[in-house]
Amino acid sequence: MTGLPAKDILNGYTADIYFKRTIDILKAEGLDPVVTMEVFPNRKGVLCGINEALGLLKAVLPCPASEVWALPEGKAMESKEVVLRIKAPYQSFGLYETALCGMLAHGSGWATAARECVEAAGDIPVISFGARHVHPNVAGVMDYAAIKGGCQTCSSISGAEMTGTSPSGTMPHSLILIMGDTVKATLAFDAHMPKNINRVALVDTFKDEAEESLRVAEALGERLASVRLDTPVERGRVTVELVKEVRARLDQAGFSHVNIFVSGGLDAERIKMFVDFGAPVDGFGVGSFISGARPIDFTADIHEINSRPIAKRGRIPGITPSPRLIRVI
Repeated sequence: MTGLPAKDILNGYTADIYFKRTIDILKAEGLDPVVTMEVFPNRKGVLCGINEALGLLKAVLPCPASEVWALPEGKAMESKEVVLRIKAPYQSFGLYETALCGMLAHGSGWATAARECVEAAGDIPVISFGARHVHPNVAGVMDYAAIKGGCQTCSSISGAEMTGTSPSGTMPHSLILIMGDTVKATLAFDAHMPKNINRVALVDTFKDEAEESLRVAEALGERLASVRLDTPVERGRVTVELVKEVRARLDQAGFSHVNIFVSGGLDAERIKMFVDFGAPVDGFGVGSFISGARPIDFTADIHEINSRPIAKRGRIPGITPSPRLIRVI
């Protein structure tokens, strides 16, 4: 994810106030040393948000008086591993420590949760369905992180645009409820949506999932790409047995080309259960497990001032050996 940072970030409105006060004091004292700052996570995971952080740094750092090293976006990172190193006059970037850590914290948390689901699913695609669980201002960023974590695509338009993918999702329950019938809603979708969009029918609204699957398959024939099972917890959620039954009934009726997509309350553990028990799932949609992932805390420490090694108590002064870092500025 690239582009200019938001105006509020550049203006420092999203910063912790003590960074603003620090810059004001240093300006008044005439102090602007060249510092080397290192940023590292408190637990292992998938690094995400580094491209956004670099976009911010490119917008504020003076050239050629600055140097930046970073671990690439989407790479696995270890606890305490330095993922970003900045060497520049402190006043040029000190105000943005809050933003830099926040970009990495949330992005890496989302990407790490997505990677857990993708690894549990094996060769079965995973799609991020978590946009409805976060504030709309960050929905695209969350889906971007999910895709960096390994999801095939996402449901939000903004997230798909950031990653150069096509958003996924055909119809919600509201369309079927308003139309009054699953087949009627699916036929309307087929009639009005572009041909390059897969026809995926949601089949848990009014009738038994296996029955609805057969009804829409008979109505659309070869045009039906998949059925989506999204059975709510009040009805026992989607189970391995339900997926196997739907698959068997579709195959017996001659609709073996119709795939089965599962969503609703999925996490890495439930995905692994479907895989381990041989449920014939062709795709998973994961929402709140990704969107609600715990952020990974990042710490930013000064390790040099005007080339002199220094650090707070408990940390080692001087540059931390970090052979995986790549100079980017």
